[in-house]
Amino acid sequence: MSVRTYNPRVRVGNWSEDICLEEDVLKDFLEKKENGELLMNKTQNLMTKILGKVDVTNFSDGLIHFGDRVCLYNPETASFLSANVSPSNALSSSPIPCPCDVSSSRNLKPQMRNTFAILPSDSSVREGDVLTYGAQFQLQSLLGNETKLYLQSERATFAKCAKLSRKQEVTLGDKATYQSDWKVICYDPQDRLESEGEPVPAGRKLILNHCKTNQNLSTSSAYSLRTAYGRELEVMAHTEFDAHKAEVPGNHWVFVQGSENEREGVVTMANLEAK
Repeated sequence: MSVRTYNPRVRVGNWSEDICLEEDVLKDFLEKKENGELLMNKTQNLMTKILGKVDVTNFSDGLIHFGDRVCLYNPETASFLSANVSPSNALSSSPIPCPCDVSSSRNLKPQMRNTFAILPSDSSVREGDVLTYGAQFQLQSLLGNETKLYLQSERATFAKCAKLSRKQEVTLGDKATYQSDWKVICYDPQDRLESEGEPVPAGRKLILNHCKTNQNLSTSSAYSLRTAYGRELEVMAHTEFDAHKAEVPGNHWVFVQGSENEREGVVTMANLEAK
């Protein structure tokens, strides 16, 4: 067994070997630090990108259009639907490994992780067309660079479900399939039939229904989980009714944009950041 009985200051035998080795280690460290190759630097750069501020679409006509950039706000929990990207997984694999978890964050600032683009499921629909109640669409996260990430869900099984609630899991996937198709329905059941085919207003309550499983996007303060971004809420696809056979507030969402013209009762990015 080899044991060093002298420290590098005691110059015995190959007295400069340990000194040179330690100097080389220090040089490698400083070089990696300068080039941003240290794990700490990579993690910091990744978090800066994920939490980087983005601009949402400013509406002038008060309606949602295909191609708009929006944040999804849940009034009941005062939180934004967000991509829950693990920094360690993102660093070890490029592009971001899928499926990627989602959560609901109480950070109400538009960032890469909580902003989505509204894309049509039908190729005949053009960007800029108005989104209507009942029309199928997809939500694409702005985080995807090399690979596009779409909000998706699949029926819950014993092995695949939401971790805390055990309800139907919602994730971000890298393929635009029927699992990533959603539609907007009116949050008031009494107006649901009359609103079919009507334009979807921005900043108003609505329900996001998953086309394949007919379950509504939901979140709840009862299911809190620890993430790299702090305590956040679990997101699932689960329709829950109150005593009046109407969806509970956990199923209510709002497409939040910027606003050129403030309107009464409309949720905008400006009045959320003012809270």
